[in-house]
Amino acid sequence: MKIKPLRDQVLLEPIKEERKKGGIILPETVQKERPEKAKVIAVGPGKVSDGKLVPIDLKKGDVVLFTKYGPNEIKIDEKEYLIAREEDILAVLE
Repeated sequence: MKIKPLRDQVLLEPIKEERKKGGIILPETVQKERPEKAKVIAVGPGKVSDGKLVPIDLKKGDVVLFTKYGPNEIKIDEKEYLIAREEDILAVLE
């Protein structure tokens, strides 16, 4: 299924990282917190401001940090994704 975000929305695929505590790797079931790092899958066209389209500064493939509770969780073809507004994205990792 293809999905194209609208306006200044960004489709993200969460990157789940293993967490270690004292040298012990914790299984995903213990890690209840939502990841704050994701890969950009698709971006919307941008936001309209003063009658002009302002494009989004992100591109497909970027790895980004986002606010913990800003994005909405969605499920497409049994896979979990996040949809966030551009303002919820804090930084691009290089």
